[in-house]
Amino acid sequence: MVATFRAPYTPHDGVIAALRSRGFAVLAPEDVAAMAGVSLDALHALAAGWNDLPPDEYLRDGGRYRQRRHACFVIGADGFEQAPHRAHYQPLDYNALHGGLQRWFAPIAPETVAAPAWGRLLGALGDRLREVRPVDAWYVEAHQFRIDTADGIGRPTPEGAHRDGVDFVAVFIVARHAIRGGETRIFEADGPDGQRFTLTEPWSLLLLDDCRMIHETTPIQPDQPPEAGAGHGPGYRDTLVVTYRADGFQAEG
Repeated sequence: MVATFRAPYTPHDGVIAALRSRGFAVLAPEDVAAMAGVSLDALHALAAGWNDLPPDEYLRDGGRYRQRRHACFVIGADGFEQAPHRAHYQPLDYNALHGGLQRWFAPIAPETVAAPAWGRLLGALGDRLREVRPVDAWYVEAHQFRIDTADGIGRPTPEGAHRDGVDFVAVFIVARHAIRGGETRIFEADGPDGQRFTLTEPWSLLLLDDCRMIHETTPIQPDQPPEAGAGHGPGYRDTLVVTYRADGFQAEG
């Protein structure tokens, strides 16, 4: 039997101190909603946008377990705008499996981006991160992911433990359905310490200083044997991953 460790939630008034001292913070859903200045119901309403994600056609491990959409934004201290759609690019130094590719994913649906909770969430998070690392503007990439168990196993991070090559990474749990696994693991990039826990509550948040921390998520599998799940549909884990970078969007060359 695999042990499950509870998420080590950070007090809502201790997020900045935690990022500065430990390199990460974990927020409960209620504190995420309060930070964004929206209701938790408004965040839950965004979840419908995960029901129409196209397959990720770039998986180099041959898997068919990942669906996703992608969009880019520029967030300054006094403004928020969507950038023209662009490829997602990571150098091989940061993603040994999928680095070096111009990956063109389907854009996030306009109705998702237009929802007031969307802009307030990304903008409020940018404001908080500016308290840790003052910048004129954040270059933000948002990724909607669904990892499913249709083929038995789904891998949230097929590239393994990694950094993303940005300043900060925010991982929001949007939904978990009929799965086991999906444990979050974070490690110091330049030290021996690490933690493991499972984010289970919708709109809980893991916030990482990407310069200091390495992260991964363990594979997911169905919570019932196949014969018990007739008509049940595959399990899945939905996340919103948002990266904040001060020096422009990552690009080839």
